[in-house]
Amino acid sequence: MTRATLVNVRPWGAEPVDIVMSGAAIEAVVPAGRASGGGERIEGGGLLALPGFINAHAHVDKSWWGQPWVPYGGEATTQGRIAHERATRDGLGIPNAASTTAVLREFLRHGTTAVRSHVDVDLGVGLRGIETVREAVDSLGGAIEVEIVAFPQDGVVRRPGVLDLLDRAASAGATSIGGIDPASIDRDPVAQLDGLFAVAERRGVGLDIHLHDGGELGAFQFELIIDRTRRSGLHGRVTISHGFALGELPAERRQDLLDGCAETGIAWTTVAPPRTAPLPWRGMRERGVPLGLGTDGIRDLWSPFGDGDLLRVALGFARLHGLRTDEDLAHAVELASTRAAGFVHRAVHDLVAGARADIVLVDAENTQDALVRAPRRQLVISGGQVVVRDGELRV
Repeated sequence: MTRATLVNVRPWGAEPVDIVMSGAAIEAVVPAGRASGGGERIEGGGLLALPGFINAHAHVDKSWWGQPWVPYGGEATTQGRIAHERATRDGLGIPNAASTTAVLREFLRHGTTAVRSHVDVDLGVGLRGIETVREAVDSLGGAIEVEIVAFPQDGVVRRPGVLDLLDRAASAGATSIGGIDPASIDRDPVAQLDGLFAVAERRGVGLDIHLHDGGELGAFQFELIIDRTRRSGLHGRVTISHGFALGELPAERRQDLLDGCAETGIAWTTVAPPRTAPLPWRGMRERGVPLGLGTDGIRDLWSPFGDGDLLRVALGFARLHGLRTDEDLAHAVELASTRAAGFVHRAVHDLVAGARADIVLVDAENTQDALVRAPRRQLVISGGQVVVRDGELRV
């Protein structure tokens, strides 16, 4: 088993340490200069060390990254973007392994070492997107870990045959299946949820539902998901993505929904988009409701934005929610790393013995400085292997 020691780094801005790695895991963390044993020595130069970032909500199959610029089109609604994507993607060769690989390389370059990606599964593309993502991951030789959520972007019950595709994806290794706006997309929330929960329970996978609907329509669907989770065997295995309505509701209504999420173990992911209502993140933290950050789509037919830098997403979360104190700013970085462990099925993700050796070094005074400046990633280690040095990829 390969051994290596990362010497003289400051985890989370604390006193300098040496991090001893054995294989893909951290074996020990000791005061700087006290590491013993053989193997490669990697100089850390006193830089700030953070755990590798975890992207809890991505769509790596949708991107046209690496292709000529594609102008944004379609109507600026969820339905409009779906229709535009369906009409345009084949002509651009989406999905394809080259663009997916390019996106994953950008994730790595910015310090993301684990990803939970929704991958489109529909009547047009079938399961080809999942195969494409797996091909891209394999081409990087294990430098980045990707969990797949089979995602029915175009609806579920309104497209006969999609539930069967989701079932096939789950049996073929997807760790979760997805849903989308049961009310406004399928216009039959009970039927969508019944179908999704049946597949998830039968196949033993998780469930992740995109919810864009606002206000009381969104709240109604939260209640349905909480109730269905309560009556199912999926406690702790259901995630709501986006869920913008939660930040729009009166405080008392929000509290009841948060209590329901805490009781049933429902998690939440957000990309912290501007001009949306802030989430009640403090209430989530107090109740132990998991919250993860993600990039969403990057340079795709939904939006031309995105660069793969999850630290900038954490900064966007901090700005959207008005974070100012050192404690709160550090929490934003934790949401992009340690607190997202469960989204990629890790018991622990930190700079501690026993964790996977995913480490990011930046030239920053402390965690807060790293957040607000998002400096270049000087060194990225994934699974004990150096994959980025001086901001340049080595894979």
